[in-house]
Amino acid sequence: MKILLLEDDKSLGPWLKKNLTEMGNSVDLFINGDKALIASLKINYEIMIIDRMVPGLDGLTIIKKIRDNGINTPAIFLTALNDIENRVQGFDAGGDDYLSKPFALEELVSRINALNKRNSFKKNQNLNGSLKSGDLEIDLTNRLCFRQKQKIDLNNKELMLLEYFIRFEGQKLTKSMLLELVWNINYDPTTSIVETHISRLRSKIEKPFKDRLIKTIRSSGYVYQSK
Repeated sequence: MKILLLEDDKSLGPWLKKNLTEMGNSVDLFINGDKALIASLKINYEIMIIDRMVPGLDGLTIIKKIRDNGINTPAIFLTALNDIENRVQGFDAGGDDYLSKPFALEELVSRINALNKRNSFKKNQNLNGSLKSGDLEIDLTNRLCFRQKQKIDLNNKELMLLEYFIRFEGQKLTKSMLLELVWNINYDPTTSIVETHISRLRSKIEKPFKDRLIKTIRSSGYVYQSK
């Protein structure tokens, strides 16, 4: 895999590059956020591993700018900022996974492989054209959402949630299923990430149109049903 690694720790960065390279990957190591952003906009990376606190642009800003430029390369935040608030910030910025320091190399490799596999699966699906459900439509090519032909601004995770809801329309999706599908993490009963994002998604796709699409099944999960 072609990997962008942004890590300013003088020991950790080279160590990670060495180990990931020995596993057959091509790794570009950066210690400055500005240079990492420039490279990410010019080179087709398959995975990005981003430290949040680095010289120059911080990791959150980098991912936001990358996503604003229509680049959906899977990104893993690698950081010591591991509380729920910071994890939510990372996902809201467009991150796909969040690994706290200190970490085991085996876990990082496992998460890289899982993200790459999920990304490959998406590419093999019908990602050209659109995904429609009632009066709601997702432009899969440009990653845009419309309802009644009105554009709805969704961030990366909200769009992913909605896409899975539409693909599994009428079927129950549990919190643990959504955590694995959208955030690629195992069930954590203490996190409210799913509830927070579904609340935001509802406020954007339901409230302005005065009807419900996502129904909560108490203590069980959620069901999406178009009108």
